Amino acid sequence: MTILTLQGHPTWVQIAKKSAPTIALLHGGMSSSASMLRSIGPGLSKHYRIAAFDRRGHGRTADTSAPFSYDTMADETIAFLEYLARPAHVVGHSDGGVVALLVALRRPDLLRRVVVIGANYHFNGLRPYEDFALEGPDFDQWAQSFAAISPDGIEHARAVAEKTVRLLRTEPTLVTADLATISVPVLVMASDDEPIQLEHTCSLYESIPDAELAIIPGTSHAMLKERTKASVGIIHHFLRSTWPPVTQDPIRRAP
Repeated sequence: MTILTLQGHPTWVQIAKKSAPTIALLHGGMSSSASMLRSIGPGLSKHYRIAAFDRRGHGRTADTSAPFSYDTMADETIAFLEYLARPAHVVGHSDGGVVALLVALRRPDLLRRVVVIGANYHFNGLRPYEDFALEGPDFDQWAQSFAAISPDGIEHARAVAEKTVRLLRTEPTLVTADLATISVPVLVMASDDEPIQLEHTCSLYESIPDAELAIIPGTSHAMLKERTKASVGIIHHFLRSTWPPVTQDPIRRAP
């Protein structure tokens, strides 16, 4: 664990000292790298060098006065991947999955393969929902967990929540024509009970050339914690298998 300057901002990072293919883990919103390092991190670390960082305003990385945007998050991620100095696999969950798509569009040279988990490519792909309440026990509980590791303290928790709400209501704004230009291998993963419409997830999968799809049954948006072993197995199989896949009876992938 160390502090690395990314885009001129002190950023908490963790990079394993290991000679193996690198996986960069991209955490979700209102969360931190710990969520992935503690769930799928141990299983994947048996085969890969694990790298992760807390985005600005998340986890152990301080915030700035600027609003949250996925483009800025992609800038941070690109700087992190450049620091790693070798093409890496990227596994992104939720907001981290959105960021992974943007990096795949902008800097495919930095990537080997991409796993997008529980992510949408346009904000209208979310199911109808109420904004995260900024009062009450749920907010208080989250604010306490935020303050436990954030350099900004509990007094900044509301600002982070407000910026996250604005982000989810207005971004991302990709369209299927954008997704069709992605040139790196992509696995789309989701639970069967996501806050994202299933049709939107299928559209994401169908729009990316030669993408693969995995729906984990009996899970929610927290699938990496609920079915950790299964998630690790699917990710590992995708990263090590032939791409595009060679199957016995191809239909979608038929030449």
